Amino acid sequence: MREIDNRRIVVATHNTGKLREMANLMAPFGFETTSAAEHDLPEPEETGTTFEENAYIKAHAAAHATGLPALADDSGLCVDALDGAPGVYTADWATLADGTRDFGIAMEKVEELLRAKGALKPEDRRGRFVAVLCLCFPDGEAEYYRGEAEGTLVWPPRGSLGFGYDPVFVPDGHRITFGEMSAEEKHGWKPGDEKALSHRARAFREFARARLGV
Repeated sequence: MREIDNRRIVVATHNTGKLREMANLMAPFGFETTSAAEHDLPEPEETGTTFEENAYIKAHAAAHATGLPALADDSGLCVDALDGAPGVYTADWATLADGTRDFGIAMEKVEELLRAKGALKPEDRRGRFVAVLCLCFPDGEAEYYRGEAEGTLVWPPRGSLGFGYDPVFVPDGHRITFGEMSAEEKHGWKPGDEKALSHRARAFREFARARLGV
């Protein structure tokens, strides 16, 4: 397996929430991490139709521009009653005409569509968060690691922690939403832990097992 030289890696995101989660996950492994924003890199257009394709677009752009290995995440909410939507368009549903994002509006859209489908009972409001990590080297060689967190959508939103659609998602085995969980509760996976809760933590666990031997 190809080595990550000098344990230097670019986290290819401009999303401060994702960057914070990834930095917390990588801290125990002694990586020197920088973000795409710190390198003044533009956000590439995400034209893929899968999480893997979009993760590669971001990781490859950052790796090519910096000459360093890059790790990118593409993630989203997939709702069963909405045929997997918003899926790879999860962030797009929150994007306004001026380019800013309002996830309150996006959560309302999901709820309106669920109600239009008659999905009022918990068993009709099933879904999952999906995260795909792509590790890409400057020459384009890439690896992928996927994590999923199953759960139920609730309304109204609960909690102001986390980001995105977290306030309307209760993961299986819990009674509170991701938006009500601390960062440690949501994605505080550590080396040696068998279980991880969030989709991003589960994807990172697979990355750590394959790449870091933990």
